Amino acid sequence: MTAIVNVGYDSTNYYVLGQGRQRLLVDVGWPNTLPKLLFTLKRKDIPLEHIGHLLATHYHPDHAGLAQELKARGVRLVVIDLQRPFIPLLRRVMKPDHRFVDIALHDNAEIACEASRAFLSTLGIAGDIVHTPGHSDDSVSLVLDEGVAFTGDLTSPFAIDDTIAERVLASWALLRAKGVRSVYPGHGPSPRPIPPPSGHDGLPVK
Repeated sequence: MTAIVNVGYDSTNYYVLGQGRQRLLVDVGWPNTLPKLLFTLKRKDIPLEHIGHLLATHYHPDHAGLAQELKARGVRLVVIDLQRPFIPLLRRVMKPDHRFVDIALHDNAEIACEASRAFLSTLGIAGDIVHTPGHSDDSVSLVLDEGVAFTGDLTSPFAIDDTIAERVLASWALLRAKGVRSVYPGHGPSPRPIPPPSGHDGLPVK
């Protein structure tokens, strides 16, 4: 089983996967919060230098705001190719007091979802990264072969409106088809069971 440690803070979950010196961090917090992350890592006995890569499930401030600051500390950012156009848009929602550091595009490990399994295997992780739009068009989920997924802010199928219903339901259906039984979300308790394919909201299963 993959070692999973929640190193979240400020109401958002961030996860460190693996062991040794090439661990993967899934998501990271707001800009200028590096001391909070370092404190949490120290409390969980995870040296920052043992985190080799960072994957952002989507490019919103509470999931990727600290990315460039971590890159400056030697962490390699993993970018799914479909996410690349969304990275510069992050600047638009930042205010001066956030002290956001723009994410450089030229020095990341950029891969397609189809190539993610081979890449993850180099980190000792069995799984792949899949496109799961709904919360945002650049949202991806990391799915492990052992039946768990890291879903970021993928919207609950019980909390959607007609504008995103089809995409959200399709994303959850994809995760179930890949054998996911439990999820590690960006917010709230984790892990928790994957939502069932239908519920009291009466929405169709896609």
